[in-house]
Amino acid sequence: MLTLDKIYHASYVLKDVIRRTDLIIAPQINPKANIYLKPENLQLTGSFKVRGSYYKISQLSPEEKAKGVIACSAGNHAQGVALAATKNGIRSTICLPDCAPISKIEATKNYGAEICLVEGVYDDAYQRALEMRDEHGYTFIHPFDDIDVIAGQGTIGLELLDQMKDIDAVIVPVGGGGLISGVAFAIKSLNPKIKVYGVQSAGAPSMANSLHNNKIERLNKVSTIADGIAVKEPGINTFELCSKYVDDIVTVTDDEVAAAILSMIEHKKLIAEGAGAVSVAAAMFNKVPIEGKNVVCLVSGGNIDVNILDRVIKRGLLTSGRTCMLTVELIDKPGELLNISRIIAENGGNVIGVHHERTNATMAINGCFLRINMETRNFEQIEIIKKALHESGYKICNHM
Repeated sequence: MLTLDKIYHASYVLKDVIRRTDLIIAPQINPKANIYLKPENLQLTGSFKVRGSYYKISQLSPEEKAKGVIACSAGNHAQGVALAATKNGIRSTICLPDCAPISKIEATKNYGAEICLVEGVYDDAYQRALEMRDEHGYTFIHPFDDIDVIAGQGTIGLELLDQMKDIDAVIVPVGGGGLISGVAFAIKSLNPKIKVYGVQSAGAPSMANSLHNNKIERLNKVSTIADGIAVKEPGINTFELCSKYVDDIVTVTDDEVAAAILSMIEHKKLIAEGAGAVSVAAAMFNKVPIEGKNVVCLVSGGNIDVNILDRVIKRGLLTSGRTCMLTVELIDKPGELLNISRIIAENGGNVIGVHHERTNATMAINGCFLRINMETRNFEQIEIIKKALHESGYKICNHM
């Protein structure tokens, strides 16, 4: 059973191991609320996971430590277990899905673990880890459905209550539910008036579906850039705890997550992975009732692959109206490109790419398409530019 005493004990065990991450005010996220970030992306190993894994391993018997531990993970839990095991002088083996970002695989190796790549997603790695546990007598360190692991994650809740006395709501990323279970239990046990909201990816809403239908449900597939929370089925313990202590769980799209990642980079100079940014996305896009409230968004991790980050930034720029592509239909004659560029420049846009395409069968013989990529401030400016082009006689076919 999870108890407040166990979470306090975990806090004592972890006090000289982890970083106590500060709260960062972030008014740009949503001007309608007082938003603060809890940047666990700055935690050791780049995510909150080290809290639960270290506390779990610290509670093992000498016999269990001698045989070593095994875990499965999309990446962050792997690094937490690897670091915790190495610090405790024991052997660790980590099963990861072969789709895990290379940066997370290499980081896990560098923390001292032996790696076993498994074809598929998290659940496939989970099954292989259980097989190896039975074969070799390892202790399995579950990424979320373990009371000691949940207690370790719950130390974040204690920190929040100590750092900010007038919290109205906490928004927490949710995959299997270990993080929000610990945080919600700690917060609700000490101050039940505080709202605790969970956020999942719309492409992996296992806990959201389960809570809304009052039973554990398993997804057939998951698809999201938030690989750290791409879990098909919540745990038994986490489902029970979330049912009792979590006020609601909502979902966000990958485009909304990309916009949140971009916002944190620009305004707070913080790098978050997809799973870590879902809480911020929920606040940005008003997925939970936070207007006029003091709200903490838990940024659970920052281990994002550089190649993914590049694509996410580009998508975030589109989603937030910072870049735009217009397709303009016009007559192919000298001066048209110059005139269109002048209109865009006069309205504050910056052309960064142009593609000229000759007429198709449905257009005039001397017609053409002009595809223009431009940098803009926001969607309002895009509409101003479109209106100016239209008033100058140009036909806009589409934009994105």
